[in-house]
Amino acid sequence: MTIDTTTLIAAAPGLGTAVGLLLIVAAWRRPAAVPPPSHPSTLLRAARDQAGDRRVLLRLAVAIGAGVLTGAATGWVVGAVLAAAGAWFLPRLVGPDRAHARRVARIEAIASWTEMLRDVLSAAAGLEQAILATAPLAPAAIRSEVTTLTARLESGQRLAPALRALARELDDPTADLVLAALVLAAEHQARQLGDLLGSLATTAREQAAMRMRVETGRARTRTSVRVIVATTLAFAGGVVLFNRAYLDIYNTATGQLVLLLIGSLFAAGFAWLARIATSGRQNRVLALDAPEVTGAPGGGEATLGGGDGS
Repeated sequence: MTIDTTTLIAAAPGLGTAVGLLLIVAAWRRPAAVPPPSHPSTLLRAARDQAGDRRVLLRLAVAIGAGVLTGAATGWVVGAVLAAAGAWFLPRLVGPDRAHARRVARIEAIASWTEMLRDVLSAAAGLEQAILATAPLAPAAIRSEVTTLTARLESGQRLAPALRALARELDDPTADLVLAALVLAAEHQARQLGDLLGSLATTAREQAAMRMRVETGRARTRTSVRVIVATTLAFAGGVVLFNRAYLDIYNTATGQLVLLLIGSLFAAGFAWLARIATSGRQNRVLALDAPEVTGAPGGGEATLGGGDGS
């Protein structure tokens, strides 16, 4: 069975409706009047948010279009839902592990910035002055967060609370180690901070190298996942296009329920493959939030635990 002119005409109103809904959502999400951001970090964050919104809308348009075309071609409601879900989730499944690449780039950036702080501190500069001096040269992966840190310091916020806020924004266990040392130095005047930062930078680079080795080992698994997904989708599409009579059993309500069950099993299998092919997020081991107790300001210390500071 091939898609004829009547099918395309029937699918056109559905596609038009989907595009109209996307335009309405885009107009609703756009702020009515936003003053131009004055700080570079705010401008960068706003640009990233807008780019993320555009990607989400594009993925949504593709998913809705795939669902409408599949429903018009087959007459299956479940088929339309499965096609839309596949168009939404499969690109992330078979694509590169961008989250891992961002984490490795962030660890490398933290190591580079730590070495910058060590070098500036060796010139007998204070910690706050060292942070302000290295902010414009911070690596791109953490430049926005470091620039926000300098803006807090320039506005009069104390160093230790500003560093804790930076730890929450970076949300990385390697950053926790570095920032814990900086918080302790800011609150207790730690000695030999430069040597400690050098050791932490070396540890960060070793961790990044270890993650790259792990990612190399997972590359074969990710290739296998792509082959499995492509073979499954090619077989399903070929049967629908060239042997439609074989699938007539799914035209009934019972057949649709069976198709939903089969699609759910494939979805669970693909999700399991994605889990073993992608690297998981490493949990933080330090909490840099100040404890909620009454006492002298700035008395919080780095504690073991999760991000909630418990």
